[in-house]
Amino acid sequence: MKLPWLIPGALLVLLLPGRAAAAASGLDLRTFVGCAVREFTFLARKRGCRGLRVTTDACWGRCETWEKPILEPPYIESHHRICTYNETRMVTVKLPRCAPGVDPFYTYPVAIRCDCDICSTATTECETY
Repeated sequence: MKLPWLIPGALLVLLLPGRAAAAASGLDLRTFVGCAVREFTFLARKRGCRGLRVTTDACWGRCETWEKPILEPPYIESHHRICTYNETRMVTVKLPRCAPGVDPFYTYPVAIRCDCDICSTATTECETY
């Protein structure tokens, strides 16, 4: 999982503890530009155990990106930022009904702070950037 603020001056976004204020304030998330912490639910799974539905905080948003042609190599200047984790904490849950000998614990990141930043291979698959 893995994500500088570019928000028009008139748009004020306040982050509530662990939640995206964009959703709470009624902003249109389809047009929101920026990066925020938002609640996310997924199915934690591991071979040999039943899945467990987990609700956590994750990074979500759309960051400014642009490219422009230039006359010298590499013939393009680019500015690509993604919404990525800036600060996280790890949480471990116990998966239900695991087979004998299977470690029942599943660890996942919880977003504390997110920002628009360059893609980091430590937290994100960056093949297209």
